[in-house]
Amino acid sequence: MKGLWTPAWIARHVAALVLILAFLALGWWQYTRAAGGNALSWGYTVQWPVFAGFVGFLWWREVQLARKGVPTAEKARRGVPTAEKAEVGRPVRVPSRAVAQPDDPELEAYNDYLAWLAAHPGARPGDYPGKR
Repeated sequence: MKGLWTPAWIARHVAALVLILAFLALGWWQYTRAAGGNALSWGYTVQWPVFAGFVGFLWWREVQLARKGVPTAEKARRGVPTAEKAEVGRPVRVPSRAVAQPDDPELEAYNDYLAWLAAHPGARPGDYPGKR
């Protein structure tokens, strides 16, 4: 639980609280406008509390993830080991690239054709001067 009271987490707690309170205040403001006769404000009256609930849900989820010690994307990118067990599943098969035979004349002709097309971006395939 100590990890949730670092300066970064305190900033997150404050930001979540400020956003939730602001969204609820905006919802109340839209309600007073809707009650005053502005029909469009009824939609916003519902929308702002939904935004507040979404911020609350994200904050709650991040707190739960921090308490469980789930690795963040930055830890995974840096290669920091975590306390979680590795998931054991089926091995992933990676197809190997087929190695082309260097003496394949059709492949060489096709590669020449592709190289010519890349070198002449405005040309049409029918403009190729090679064998047809």
